[in-house]
Amino acid sequence: MTVNPKKHEMPTQAPEVRARNFQEVALGYPVEVAVEEAKRCLNCKNRPCVEGCPVNINIPDFISQIKQGDFEGAYQIINRSSSLPAVCGRVCPQETQCESQCTLRVRAKMDPVGIGRLERFVADWHNANSQEKAQAPAANGHKVAVVGAGPSGLTCAGDLAKKGYQVTIYEALHTAGGVLVYGIPEFRLPKSIVAKEVETLKELGVEVETNVIIGKTLTVDELFDMGFEAVFIGSGAGLPNFMNIPGEAYKGVYSANEFLTRSNLMKAYQENPQTPIMKGGRVAVVGGGNVAMDAARTALRLGAEKVYIVYRRSMEELPARREEVEHAEEEGIDFRLLCNPTEILGYQNPDDPRDPRNGFVTGIRCVKMELGEPDASGRRRPVEIEGSEFELAVDTVVMAIGTSPNPLIKNTTAGLEVNRRGGIIVNEEGLTSREKVYAGGDAVTGAATVISAMGAGKNAAKAIDGTLRG
Repeated sequence: MTVNPKKHEMPTQAPEVRARNFQEVALGYPVEVAVEEAKRCLNCKNRPCVEGCPVNINIPDFISQIKQGDFEGAYQIINRSSSLPAVCGRVCPQETQCESQCTLRVRAKMDPVGIGRLERFVADWHNANSQEKAQAPAANGHKVAVVGAGPSGLTCAGDLAKKGYQVTIYEALHTAGGVLVYGIPEFRLPKSIVAKEVETLKELGVEVETNVIIGKTLTVDELFDMGFEAVFIGSGAGLPNFMNIPGEAYKGVYSANEFLTRSNLMKAYQENPQTPIMKGGRVAVVGGGNVAMDAARTALRLGAEKVYIVYRRSMEELPARREEVEHAEEEGIDFRLLCNPTEILGYQNPDDPRDPRNGFVTGIRCVKMELGEPDASGRRRPVEIEGSEFELAVDTVVMAIGTSPNPLIKNTTAGLEVNRRGGIIVNEEGLTSREKVYAGGDAVTGAATVISAMGAGKNAAKAIDGTLRG
């Protein structure tokens, strides 16, 4: 059988159009393209792609259903393993997971099958065409509380609900979805997609209580007093990191968390928003991950004249998904690589303390870097080049250099052990140092991928079921 060596391209909005709107960039495969892409799958007997998936979706089987034109059948196969297929098809780094193990790539040195694009196609087809609602199974008499309605919490809740558990999710914000709604922009993951996935979980019987901060409104111990037999903590990593350089207190300096939350969830992108955000001018985003790409591309859509990515390593070390980097480059984002900020500059008029420009960002001072020997992570360590300082004139600086778990739950839950970075310590089943308290996702690892958080939620759900039902 002759196999097309190239993966079918994903249709997208033109860069010059999408750079000024918040509509989804990738448009999805049409039916005929999805079927043709599915035909590239060899249906290998050893199924290496499944091993590369953190939630172990039966990839060859769902792709076989696409080949036959049974798109609903393909969805049902995915749904057995994943509670968020339309999300995963859009934001998972398939190129480093399932697709990296594809036989076409490993042995034939061709493009791998577009597994993520096919998963998105199937989920979108189901959402547009299926009229059936998810059916809640018979109750098994057990109650479980889930803290956080992000990817790990939603996955844990979904897996338990499918087994008949009465599950209640407690979410601190006013909308369920966690980082899926406050962190990832509309142009990469529409809010309606997340809302549909959450609605499906509710059809399975999952209850979602918003505006409840565990550690403040209720404690973990109080959840047990309310009759819950186990608790899963999937509260994410919402505590932003900063560089601790001079000038970070100037107006116009944001953490990426704040910047994206204001735009995504609090609708600061609207014409006259109730929550303010800096729009227009020149913007520097510090960092090289997916969050940095999201912040830079959001700033562009908010009207920025010029957006810089300032990153201390080279393009080869950039941790963001290659697709996101390519989209950012196409949209005109200026990558200032091998550069590291040393100070944020601001306006001060000592002669007029009432000058409205006082305290606002005017620029960022950086030093050029070169790559030295590899560090503990295996990447070459950036080293300053003496005398190479320079300044960029900017009005806004967004720090996208990672996040840490919020210490609130740790501080209000006696006996809950955390590591030096604030991550909750768990065993291989997701069990914490507290009996029947489990945790997973960014609350354990710090900021990581959506699919790894889902894998942790799935793992914990299995362990909770084993504990409560023996």
